[in-house]
Amino acid sequence: MRDGPRSGCPINAAIEALGDRWSLIVLRDVIFGGRRSFRDLLAHSEEGIASNILSSRLKSLVAGGLLSHQPAARGHRATYTLTEAGIQTVPILAALATWGLDHRETTPRLAVRAHVLREGGPPLWTALMDELRETHLGIPRPHPDRPTATELLRTAYEQARH
Repeated sequence: MRDGPRSGCPINAAIEALGDRWSLIVLRDVIFGGRRSFRDLLAHSEEGIASNILSSRLKSLVAGGLLSHQPAARGHRATYTLTEAGIQTVPILAALATWGLDHRETTPRLAVRAHVLREGGPPLWTALMDELRETHLGIPRPHPDRPTATELLRTAYEQARH
């Protein structure tokens, strides 16, 4: 494995950190699914990620500074926590979701969050990132009295399931 990116191009550097499909899926599941343990990520993968692939991607995301890993105390599960760099992938994932809505076949149940993200735009993405900072980094949300972005996304997803 290389010590740095293949070139100084910012797009290349980002692709080297994020360009693997499984890495993006793992980030999606941590950000939008609230999954923080290996077992939860493996058991609830919509795409059926294999355990060896998940293990490899989690190590890569930790090494790349997008996640941190807290070893488990005896009898507890180890957890993965988003770093600030991981939290700042929200707009990237929202843009990918919008592109997928416009240019690929999707299912209503799985596309509902993408629709909410597109409709909410940058203000919703910012609110979600603030909420993730609170959950993962312990930084209080600037507007704790407002409804959470996670609740909005969860409600839309659950309504689409019925």
